[in-house]
Amino acid sequence: MRKMKLKIGNKIFGGFLILIVLFVFNAAVIFVTSNSIDTVVKKSSDIIRPSKEAISDFKLLVTQSKMLIINWVYVQSNVDDKDALRVLHDQDYPALKERILDLESSWENDSQRFLMDTVRTEFEALLVVEQEVMSQLVTFENYEDPLTKLLAEDAIESQVIPMTASIIRKLDEVARMQQETTQESDDDLIAATNQLINITLILGAIIILIGLLSAYFMAKSITVPINYIKDIVVKLGKGELVDDQSRKFNNDEIGEMANAMDNLIKGLRSTTIFAENIGNGKYDSEYKPLSDHDVLGNALLEMRSNLSRVAEEDQKRNWSTEGLAKFGDILRRNNDNLEKLSDDIIRSLVTYMGCNQGGIYIIDDTEESEPYMSLLACYAWDKKKYINQKIHKGEGLAGQVWQEMDTIYLTEVPDNYIRITSGLGDANPKSVLIVPLKVNEEIYGVVEIASFKVFEDYEVEFVQKIAESIASTVSSVKINAKTQKLLEESQEMTEQMRSQEEEMRQNMEELQATQEEMQRGQAEAESTMEAINSSVAMIEFDADGYVINANQNFLDITGYYKDEVLGESHKLFASKDDKTSDTYKQFWKDLALGIAKYGEFERVGKGGKTIQMVESYAPIKSRDGSVGKIMMVAVDVSKYTTKA
Repeated sequence: MRKMKLKIGNKIFGGFLILIVLFVFNAAVIFVTSNSIDTVVKKSSDIIRPSKEAISDFKLLVTQSKMLIINWVYVQSNVDDKDALRVLHDQDYPALKERILDLESSWENDSQRFLMDTVRTEFEALLVVEQEVMSQLVTFENYEDPLTKLLAEDAIESQVIPMTASIIRKLDEVARMQQETTQESDDDLIAATNQLINITLILGAIIILIGLLSAYFMAKSITVPINYIKDIVVKLGKGELVDDQSRKFNNDEIGEMANAMDNLIKGLRSTTIFAENIGNGKYDSEYKPLSDHDVLGNALLEMRSNLSRVAEEDQKRNWSTEGLAKFGDILRRNNDNLEKLSDDIIRSLVTYMGCNQGGIYIIDDTEESEPYMSLLACYAWDKKKYINQKIHKGEGLAGQVWQEMDTIYLTEVPDNYIRITSGLGDANPKSVLIVPLKVNEEIYGVVEIASFKVFEDYEVEFVQKIAESIASTVSSVKINAKTQKLLEESQEMTEQMRSQEEEMRQNMEELQATQEEMQRGQAEAESTMEAINSSVAMIEFDADGYVINANQNFLDITGYYKDEVLGESHKLFASKDDKTSDTYKQFWKDLALGIAKYGEFERVGKGGKTIQMVESYAPIKSRDGSVGKIMMVAVDVSKYTTKA
């Protein structure tokens, strides 16, 4: 983007304009900071302080709720407390909830809002429990009913008191978060006030400093470029090129003259370096003439093009001559092993050509059926192309080269033809070259190479010359290599068949013995379980003591149906004293640790029926060693106890 041009007169006017802008900016900053202070004060009075009071009121309401419901249960005649509890449910809490919801929408702490939502949910659940207790204890008869009174007291001990304690703890945490918010608000107010004072002092000092600096730099911006131009002109008059100082000049009349002089020096220096690089054989050096009319620069570019073309042609001839000598040596060293010869050739060819992958297909005409080509050797080839690949004459591009005995060179490769793969992924090549291995008008196969680059004409001619040498060598070693390969394959196949036959016989014997043993074990286990299930009461629990199965004997003893006990806790069959005892809790902790239990216990059946049972608990462990379920086998000994 071109910089705006500033004249010297504009600079003087701009200096005074800057001072005026700074005064305006100072007033604006003071105004914005004052508004920030007003915002903090308003937020504190409208949100933060009322939120703190609402949380305290909620905590007081929870405490009152607990006290009133306890009085409801234990003090029958306290009508005032009962009326107060109803008012709390119907009026006080809804009003407080609406008040908190209005404030909560302005809270910035997501954790505080989530925790308050949790408190409301738990408190509303507590209110449901209290309403159930209130509905149970309404009349005098309800208070005189022991079971109703006991259930209400149990609800107070097991639900109301723990839930109230949990809610108060969470409210304490919400209050702590609100206190932090209040403290942050106070800190913000103090910080904003201090900031206003500091900004006022700093901006005043800056305005004074800028006024002095503007006068100094304005004078300097005029004299320095003039002195620079004078020095450059004197040195150019003596034929010298000054060092590149990368100076920056102002965008005014004097700055334009200084920049023009600086560009001239840079252009002359670039021309000198370019001429030196051409003399040293560096034809790829970058150079840009000063303009379209730069006679010297355009002449140097033309000279570079001519010298580069001559050097490139020499390099191509040397590359082809060296490659032919290298592959001639490879063909002489490995003329007795066709596979090794093909592997060395394709590896060396891909490496020397600087391409990415390649393969050699050799025609197999030893079968009585139609002859085909197979991939005898490859380099960096996709495994899917390598395994069991057979190409018949005219099939695909390689088969087309075989049929026409002519080279195919593709620069627009189909997406599904071949992929060049590396550890970072795969991609389609830019070019594929397929050359027949032909000598004396007889073809022995094809060589195929793929690359991310486009092959030059001299590279294609080089591969065609190499293909003739390869075909000549292949024709002399093919028969011996095929004979040796067939002999090795025959011996290997015979040995594999003998080994597989013995292994199959042993596996069949082991499989038969294992199957017979499994059938015997399964029959014994089924018989044992049927005998146990028909003679004793049996029930299964998970590791936490919940019923997952029960047989008919157990259901007959307790009087329950199976649907009534599934998913229920063991406490369903325990007496009231056992449910709350430490012994009962330790009993199930031991079972969860895998410790078996046995003894005579008093159990409660359907309808409160008392049953005396001898029980045996057996923890059953999973593969990982943890207890998966607990099986209990029981015998009803109530009739024997009665007789005794």
